[in-house]
Amino acid sequence: MNKFFKVAFVIVISSLQGCTSNQQDVSSLAMNQLIIAEPLAINYKSEIAIARLTDVIQRAEITDAQRAELYYDRGVVYDSVGLRSLARLDFNRALRLKPDFVDAYNFLGIHFTQLQEFNQAYEAFDSAIDLAPDHEYAYLNRGIALYYGGRARLSIDDFSTFQQRKSNDPYRILWMYLAESAANKLNAQASLKQAAEQVDDSVWAKNIIQLYLGEITQQEFISQLSIGVNSNKALSERLCEAYFYLAKYYQLKDNNQLAANFFKLALSTNVYEFVEHRYARLELDLMRQKIVKAAKSS
Repeated sequence: MNKFFKVAFVIVISSLQGCTSNQQDVSSLAMNQLIIAEPLAINYKSEIAIARLTDVIQRAEITDAQRAELYYDRGVVYDSVGLRSLARLDFNRALRLKPDFVDAYNFLGIHFTQLQEFNQAYEAFDSAIDLAPDHEYAYLNRGIALYYGGRARLSIDDFSTFQQRKSNDPYRILWMYLAESAANKLNAQASLKQAAEQVDDSVWAKNIIQLYLGEITQQEFISQLSIGVNSNKALSERLCEAYFYLAKYYQLKDNNQLAANFFKLALSTNVYEFVEHRYARLELDLMRQKIVKAAKSS
């Protein structure tokens, strides 16, 4: 066995409490023999970068524009290790010094989305797009904010703009599909099948699309997760993506308990920089809020 995969192990769950027997069978099958990677540790280089940037910010005689860049850079490093609040502080500091800082607006919008401060998120992304109409990831991130803010139909325009920039990117296709599914599942399935033809078969993430189209089973999908992976970092990154989209797959099938388990598995990878990790926690928060709301109304 490759030394990097000695950290992987298999979990077997025979049943889930509180489910009907049918749900237990489905959940047991779905969670059986999953690959789990060792959660990524914080890279020591990130800690050194934070220390050095802090030292320069505090000691160097530089212009406001240069200091804004340093605050932004430190914010990005904070974000990459999961220190979201500290990252937000630095992005705000950067914007106070440089009000036209496009990337800082984009990052702030992402953070507002994670906090469910959707109106502030829209404003941040609008500012980024007004300043830089070609900033394609601002369209992705505003689309995601609209999707989670309950405006899936509006998000389709942003996802479409983002997808058109690289129509063979499976992840762009998947986010478009998720938004379209919230509006019309049948049309979304047809669009997904058509878009899938543009994705090369050698691209690993096409497996996710094939799973959604019913062309492969979950067991086949999971069996291919470690193909072409030669480090724990690469495995963690792939699992973060795979388990997030598996969660969305079961969410679309109204199996929320199983979806929640896969969102938690995505979070367990500690791949903080990935879109899938960012929004797995938001997904769980939204699911809990629905449960509380349903309990209050019953």
